[in-house]
Amino acid sequence: MIPSPIHKALLTFRSSNVRFLLMGGQACVLYGAAEFSRDLDLSIAVDAGNLAAVKRALSHLKAKRVFAPPLDAAALKRGHACHFRCAAKGAEGLRIDLMAAMRGCPDFDVLWERRLVVELPDVGEVGVLCLPDLVAAKKTQREKDWPMIRRLIEADIFQNVENARRDQIVFWLKECRTPELLVLLARKFPEECKEGLKQRPLIRCLIEGKPGDLEPRLKEEQTREIEADREYWRPLRNELEQWRRELRKERRQPGS
Repeated sequence: MIPSPIHKALLTFRSSNVRFLLMGGQACVLYGAAEFSRDLDLSIAVDAGNLAAVKRALSHLKAKRVFAPPLDAAALKRGHACHFRCAAKGAEGLRIDLMAAMRGCPDFDVLWERRLVVELPDVGEVGVLCLPDLVAAKKTQREKDWPMIRRLIEADIFQNVENARRDQIVFWLKECRTPELLVLLARKFPEECKEGLKQRPLIRCLIEGKPGDLEPRLKEEQTREIEADREYWRPLRNELEQWRRELRKERRQPGS
């Protein structure tokens, strides 16, 4: 069940004609990898018309910026997230995080084209990041995101393994982080396993019958991705710190 503040926020964004995609914890719930989250994470288009619609929705929700940066196209395109806290009745306290660019993901128009559309009770149709894009967006330096990637892939395998398409199988072999399931996939789909080797070197452990090597290789993969995410954010940190100083100064002004 969608928590009522998120329900209200989604209705508001839809009625304001915002072009958005659900991501983060709420998207994980829809893919069967339950995650407790009271926040709403959205990817949005950053054209002028859509940003105006976003601002209308935020106004209806009485949402105020709580962290840096400001809501503008330049910041969003560089990969920053914009954060808001709602005060409208029915959405009190809800935090909304807005992004347009994520490391490892294509631009919004591509995300939109391959989105999953779900029908939510009393909300209507809502676009959600497709599973490969959601997994890519979760490859961050936050430790909590890695168990979620594991659960997302496990859930998808358990739900679809008996009627899997070839592209799904290759995706699982590329992204699965559960050694036992990787071994199962290699045995069940040997041809796809060979194809997966082109995208993921650790698949060689499966082809050569060395499953014991999977765990350290998986840890190496995670370490590389975490470092890549740190590098991605490093040039953005100075901008964030400058915005934070400006925001603190703004809040100290009389009447703010």
